[in-house]
Amino acid sequence: MTTMATQGAWLRMTSSAKTVAKSTVTSKELGFLTSQLSGLRISHAPTDVINRISVPSFPGIQPIVARRICPFTGKKANRANKVSFSNHKTKKLQFVNLQYKRVWWEAGKRFVKLRLSTKALKTIEKNGLDAVAKKAGIDLRKK
Repeated sequence: MTTMATQGAWLRMTSSAKTVAKSTVTSKELGFLTSQLSGLRISHAPTDVINRISVPSFPGIQPIVARRICPFTGKKANRANKVSFSNHKTKKLQFVNLQYKRVWWEAGKRFVKLRLSTKALKTIEKNGLDAVAKKAGIDLRKK
């Protein structure tokens, strides 16, 4: 059983112990180690480890994934219900009919390999590759 006076003294002691601990552990005392082999500076401060762990090394780089979207028409997967005979509905995706196709590009005098939907292929046959690419904002020179 403790009294208020002893509790207050204990609180003062722990808070002063924390300030003493903070003041004794400074960056000057931690310092840096120098490797004898390569001459690298190695820090052993705990804040450096936390900063390295919390910040991703390459935040802007994402893995390259071939998305199921037609670049010319913008068509993408449709969310729909699969309805059974008993009228039980489950979610499913209806994907776009994407095909890899070599298309002759008249302005570039070469074939261009594209992954496009069959609807885009019909549109290219009707209007021409240059017109469809210009409307979609696609630069064929890069591919």
